[in-house]
Amino acid sequence: MPVDARALIRDADRTALLVVDMQNDFVLPGAPVAAPGALDVIPVIADLAARARRRGFPVVYTQEMHRPDESDFGIELHFEPPHCLEGTEGPEVVDALKPEDGDLRITSKRRYDAFLGTDLDLVLRCAGVENLIVTGVCTDICVTSTVQHARNLDYRCVVVRDGVAGSSPARHDAALFGLEHVFAVVATAGECRALFDL
Repeated sequence: MPVDARALIRDADRTALLVVDMQNDFVLPGAPVAAPGALDVIPVIADLAARARRRGFPVVYTQEMHRPDESDFGIELHFEPPHCLEGTEGPEVVDALKPEDGDLRITSKRRYDAFLGTDLDLVLRCAGVENLIVTGVCTDICVTSTVQHARNLDYRCVVVRDGVAGSSPARHDAALFGLEHVFAVVATAGECRALFDL
């Protein structure tokens, strides 16, 4: 049974919006690993980001980046083509969601999990964050990996159903089905606005 969101969120003021990997190589048509539906979530994320900033919540962007010589990909290249290479436009956040002054960026992300090998946890804890509103791509890869790690660090996660896109519609739905069991609340953007008074 999905958890009661209002019972989970103890202090709505201690919240950040996490924008996972909304980068050219994951979003733009024809990009190496473009997620179907990624363009459709841009307006939802942009609206939540504007509301979060007005509410005083940190807006945190993660950006997967790899060395140009591909030496840090590891086994990932067995599953996906090269993408988000440093020095190219691939790792840049899409123009419609560019970070604003005061937003935070995690640019040392080499793996699907945005906590692994980065300072994301430190940045969030220094900002007093307890709750994460999670958006971005891909629902079934980086979003899932990041939310599961966040849950194990005791962050209270709300994944925005209409603010994430998967590598396929079926995998998107399967990922959300799995996450809402014990890892996160899965809610629409409208439900998030009400829950966090955005």
